[in-house]
Amino acid sequence: MDHQQEVSQSGDSHGPKATKRLMSLDAFRGLTILGMLLVNNIALDTDTPRNLTHAPWNQGIYFADLIFPWFLFIVGVAITYAAASHIRKGLPLWRYDLKAFSRAASLILLGCLIDSSLAKRPVFDLGVLQIIGLAYLIAALLVELPVSRRMIIAVGLLAMHWAAIRFLPIPGVGSGVFTQNQNLINHLNQTYLMPFHLNGLISVIPTSALALIGTVIGDILRRDELGQRHKTIYLLAGGLVLALIGWLWNLDLPFNKPVWTSSYILFTSGLGSILLGVLYLLIDVRMWRMWAFPLVIFGMNAIAAYVIPILVKVYVLQGWTWKMPDGSTQPLQAAILHACKAHFGGIGGGWTYTASYILVWWLVLLYMYRKKVFLRI
Repeated sequence: MDHQQEVSQSGDSHGPKATKRLMSLDAFRGLTILGMLLVNNIALDTDTPRNLTHAPWNQGIYFADLIFPWFLFIVGVAITYAAASHIRKGLPLWRYDLKAFSRAASLILLGCLIDSSLAKRPVFDLGVLQIIGLAYLIAALLVELPVSRRMIIAVGLLAMHWAAIRFLPIPGVGSGVFTQNQNLINHLNQTYLMPFHLNGLISVIPTSALALIGTVIGDILRRDELGQRHKTIYLLAGGLVLALIGWLWNLDLPFNKPVWTSSYILFTSGLGSILLGVLYLLIDVRMWRMWAFPLVIFGMNAIAAYVIPILVKVYVLQGWTWKMPDGSTQPLQAAILHACKAHFGGIGGGWTYTASYILVWWLVLLYMYRKKVFLRI
């Protein structure tokens, strides 16, 4: 989903307050997509840098653990621009709600397509895009509420999620147990949700809170009465407060991505607000834009950058085979990686493969950008 700086996704600028896109948000989205492509396609095996893997259970936050929550945070920020565009056009509320349901359904179906492609069979589950779709839907339907009420709802969702983990007993185990194999969320998933392929549904509670926090940041960026300096200060200071609260909450219930603990939500959203504030200052305030263009290419076609590489990897790189010099056949992906490592060594070849993979997709997206082809949801 793309953001709108008081303009429609088609570029329509009719209306009294039509302004340019917020380039810093596109750059932030692009940085997140770049991080995703890097983490998902690293080819170094045991030599992979620790921060490009996910942190072990209750062992903090690595760079790889920031990508998903940052994307959800950006989704929340973007919602406010879409809602403002709808209001400006004078369209009825039911059309906005219908559009929100349509976007959520599209994300869920697209997520099921990706998961089915990976599994080589029809799958209905709650993967990455499905969670994004559900969290988006809740935040989009609540964005019309005042900021104070949205924050109360977000805090309530996080408090409820935290309290359930800390105080609701697990049958035969007790309350407050939070290990990788024994915790309330895992128990509910395996006992009640997995038979219906809905394990992960509980994570919609904290992820919706994260998207709601994003809508509050989006409202700050959209406020005409605030100058650019004050917007920057609010984003940086607000992010610092969120990260500090998350860090303190981590002392009670640790940062944990698989469960989406409340401390993890607040800390990552705080870092997201700080980073967006820095990008806003550099790109939209000081107008230092040239360096951000490569990120914008990823950011303006985020859905395409996420979906197309996965499908090409599954059906082409892993589906097609290549005859090796010794007469054996390997999947095309393995053959390319083997060639890279043969020429540049284990580590050098692994980095060459990953960097080349990312560059190829950047060039594809650059071509789409030049042709004004954008995959919208």
